Amino acid sequence: MVVAAFVAPFLLPATARFVGTAARLPDVRLAVITTEPADRVPGWLAEQLAGHWRVHDALDPRQIAEAVAGLSRQLGPVQRVVGALEQLQVPLAQARAALGLPGMDVETAQNVRDKSRMKTVLRAAGIPCARHQLVTDPGEALAFAEAVGFPLVAKPPAGAGAQATYRLDDVSALRSWLAALPPRAEAPGLLEEFLVGEEHTFDSVSVDGRTVWASIADYVPPPLDVLRNPWIQWTVLLPRELDDPRYRAIADVGPAAVRALGVRDALTHMEWFRRPDGSVAVSEVGARPPGAQISSMLGYVHDVDFYQMWAELVILDRFSPPERKFAAGTVYLRGQGRGRVRAVHGVEELQRRLGDLVVEARLPEPGQPASSSYEGEGYVTVRHPETEVVRDALRQIVEGIRVELVELQ
Repeated sequence: MVVAAFVAPFLLPATARFVGTAARLPDVRLAVITTEPADRVPGWLAEQLAGHWRVHDALDPRQIAEAVAGLSRQLGPVQRVVGALEQLQVPLAQARAALGLPGMDVETAQNVRDKSRMKTVLRAAGIPCARHQLVTDPGEALAFAEAVGFPLVAKPPAGAGAQATYRLDDVSALRSWLAALPPRAEAPGLLEEFLVGEEHTFDSVSVDGRTVWASIADYVPPPLDVLRNPWIQWTVLLPRELDDPRYRAIADVGPAAVRALGVRDALTHMEWFRRPDGSVAVSEVGARPPGAQISSMLGYVHDVDFYQMWAELVILDRFSPPERKFAAGTVYLRGQGRGRVRAVHGVEELQRRLGDLVVEARLPEPGQPASSSYEGEGYVTVRHPETEVVRDALRQIVEGIRVELVELQ
């Protein structure tokens, strides 16, 4: 029996799904370390947990280590400490180091968390990626812009999920960014060359430092375009076929990048570009499960519970590469206008045409506030053995569903 602690700052539905799946693993006794009080843990989840420890700051490695020590007194020695959020990976590694527990080490966690450090490591290893610079004052930022040219991408060095990420098209936009988020020595900003081309993911599992499984997804349009145009209903497609010539280069570059960062036993989520000339460039890598419904879609294309497979990998050191049987894709439904959802148009007709392809959906509800996330007010996920059927279904959903927002007086 393995005693494990799952660090989950807040038990939001997506995180609770990871925790619950891990708690149901045979031969695992799972406790949760969270900022939520015990009476706020959903009942269905609480009955599956062996323990609960509340902390004030779940990103503090000292508090994580103290919680693990407390749980060890209650349950017996905790053997694994895990978490699914990108922001947790360095604190988890620091807590493991203090406790002498196995798992990703601090240096590797910093490599996959600090985006500037990541690109420095990748470029030193000969992995193609965007030129970049940490800037601490306007002079450094303007000098980098002059050397690289526009457009640029501005982001926090430890960002996640395109949060606080901006495209800067000219000096005026750069100066506006500097005024709104002035970089300084203790809080630098990260500027990067803007990569042009098709954007994709490369999700992979490493065991003993060797890539044993990989998946690719297509973003349409690229996430930065989505951030700049909040009305766009965008898609993620996981094709069934991974031998497309467009993916040939990443088959070598992806595993090489993961190795260069020091990843040995983990699931990683990489975003990369295929440039117009066919070459590839790595955008960034995270050592955690992918968001934006991709974890669910990985289950759909392989006909497995991918949440369980990730939990078995990080807690039990077990992973059997699954067979890819389907293509799957998700449309992220985003409203037209501002305020709250007034109505969702086109659902009935699409249900009639595509209902047999839909495997998961969360439709916006009237009265629901407009989302602050790039994932929008809802989503629809479809699956089919043929990639082109899924691609066409995504197009029909994008064109056929309209989420109407209205500002309340």
